[in-house]
Parts: sequence; C-alpha cells; structure tokens
Amino acid sequence: MQKILLLFIVLCGLSVGAIRAEEMGPSATLKPVLNDLTAVLRDPSLKGNEHLVERRKKIMTNIKRGFDFREMSERVLGRTWRMIDDQEKDNFTALMTKLLENVYIGKLEGYSGKAPEFVAETVKDDRAQVTTLIENGAAKLPVYYIMRRTDSGWMVYDINIEGISLVRNYQEQFKSILRTEKYEGLVKVLQEKNRSFFVDVQ
Repeated sequence: MQKILLLFIVLCGLSVGAIRAEEMGPSATLKPVLNDLTAVLRDPSLKGNEHLVERRKKIMTNIKRGFDFREMSERVLGRTWRMIDDQEKDNFTALMTKLLENVYIGKLEGYSGKAPEFVAETVKDDRAQVTTLIENGAAKLPVYYIMRRTDSGWMVYDINIEGISLVRNYQEQFKSILRTEKYEGLVKVLQEKNRSFFVDVQ
C-alpha cells in the first residue's frame, strides 16, 4: 500500500512539473528576459558611453537566458557551418554574438527604455513568432522574435526589427564574402566590424 501511495505521489509531482513547463510558452518565456533587459537600459547608473561595457555585460547576461546565439550563427553561416571544426564554430558564435550585441542592443539603447508591449503570439509545431512593440519617440516600432522549442524551453534564434531579419540580412552579406574571401576572410571582416563599434563609442 505504501509503495502504491509513493508511486501516486511521484506521478502527481511529474504531472504538475509537466503542466508548469507547458505553461511557459514563447511569450511567457521571453517576457522576463526583455523586462530585465529594459530594466538595465533604464538604470541611470548605467547610462552613457562611460558605462557601455558594464551595461552591455549585464544585458548580455540576461538575454543569453532566452537567445540561442549558436543557432543564429549556424543559420547565418549556412552550409559553411558544416565545413568548420568545433573550435571554429565556437569562435564564430562568439564573433556573431558580439556583432548581434552591437547591432540589436545598440538599437534598443536608442529607444525610450520602456518595457516592450507584447501584442501577439503565433505557434506552429516547434516554431513561434512573438510580436512586440517598443516606443520610438511618438511611434511604436514592431519587433518580431522568432523562436524555437528546445530542451531548455523556447529560445529566440532570429529577430525582425524595422522589417529586417537579422539572420537573413547577415546570410546575404556573408554569402558574397564567403565566395571571394572564404571563411577565414569572413572571420577577419567580423573582427574588424566589432572593433569599429567599439571605436564609434569612444
């Protein structure tokens, strides 16, 4: 009897855990990540170029909870991803993460600092699109987060901002570089691009 009761308790516990995991849909997963990001942007002690490094470090710590930068990097690089070794994949992911930090976070730093408004969610199988609005002066700018379900939950792998998909945009840019300068040339371009962002804020 005790064994049956113990089994019942365990199964009930698993059921509750499964329900809670299922309740964490794309929007519910993304919302605390973006809210924490916005809180950093609003923090007066972190404003200004003199606090850029500290501010970006806090922001990236937050958004890595909900952004799959390795998946982004693989999609951007396309078939070349399958031709490089694990160390090169790690290096490329680090370069892309820094580039997306400079581009995506750089754009958000120019907006109002108010928390995004979640307006829509579309889910199809293991893919989802979450639509948000962020204030940009008197206007509201739509930002779409493209997500996929992983073992760790829903993760962002592409962002569409101002009508431009970050992944598709870089796919197109990198294709021509890969054709003419190969993978090694692309790495140099990314290194130079990331350095240029740092120079711009000095």
